[in-house]
Amino acid sequence: MRCPGVTTAAVAVALALSGNALASQLVDRNATGVKLEANTNGKALLVYRAHGASRHVLVWGAMNALFPSTSEPQVKFKLDYSGGPNWQGFTNMCVPYDGPALPDVVAACKLPDGSYWAAQQWAQPLPDLGFTPWTAPQSAKWLEISHWQGPTPTLSAYTDWVWGGRFQEVFGVYTYAGKPVHGFGTTRYGAPTDGYGRLIFLDTFDSPYGSGWRRENSFVPHNPTGVFCYGFYKFDPTKGGNRHPAGDTAARGPGLGTRYRLIALGPGVEPNVATQIGGLHPYDPTNPADVTYEQQQVSILKTIGDKSCLAGHRLN
Repeated sequence: MRCPGVTTAAVAVALALSGNALASQLVDRNATGVKLEANTNGKALLVYRAHGASRHVLVWGAMNALFPSTSEPQVKFKLDYSGGPNWQGFTNMCVPYDGPALPDVVAACKLPDGSYWAAQQWAQPLPDLGFTPWTAPQSAKWLEISHWQGPTPTLSAYTDWVWGGRFQEVFGVYTYAGKPVHGFGTTRYGAPTDGYGRLIFLDTFDSPYGSGWRRENSFVPHNPTGVFCYGFYKFDPTKGGNRHPAGDTAARGPGLGTRYRLIALGPGVEPNVATQIGGLHPYDPTNPADVTYEQQQVSILKTIGDKSCLAGHRLN
């Protein structure tokens, strides 16, 4: 089931974020040798190499995230790519990182006040529907930085069957400090249009697309619940905002895998978080275990309270 907000939006978002990242904030692409320093004045210094040169980027001006609001903009960093006038004398107060496990971390540290900085680098702009990247930007690793104190966002995920067991889906809820993460609008292809919108990226492992991890799709958690649901169907790569290699127009999917990985962009300047869940076998209505499992999953869907994700389920 492709519910409201589900989209093949990775490419559209790559364009939308070029100047104003909607995540733990985008700094650069394809960085190597990343080093992170931070001081007690709320500033961090990233040192790395990219595009054939050494880089020194001063980061400041934000921590944590605001809850969704139509009247106050979400927090974001200020970045100085010169490193600031005194970057060579930057006072590093970091101690070794002891915070929660996070995906794709290349550098992280803790400050005496208990706050954390982290740099994460990952292949955010991979093409959807399991395509192998055919351009350099699609293979780029995005370097993002975050700054927080207290709990990080929570991403939960579940699997079930829909429409009488003919199809499989992944659903769940995205929260921060106990409240739903969501934005207030998307483009017609589902890319967030405000600073609160966040994408969740879904990867599938050992699927019909091929071995290993492949990008299936990306979508936003719903307003106001933070709930998401994604059905595995066949998709036309020429429609719905999809991008595809020239001439490769055959239907794609369903991208059913043995495992699924979900990576959610952090709200505000919170870090990206991830979770994994196992895939399902074909539904067997004569198998009591399958029937019981589906009933349990529908109960979870009812509990998290998003009517748009109940379509296709037997509710009695």
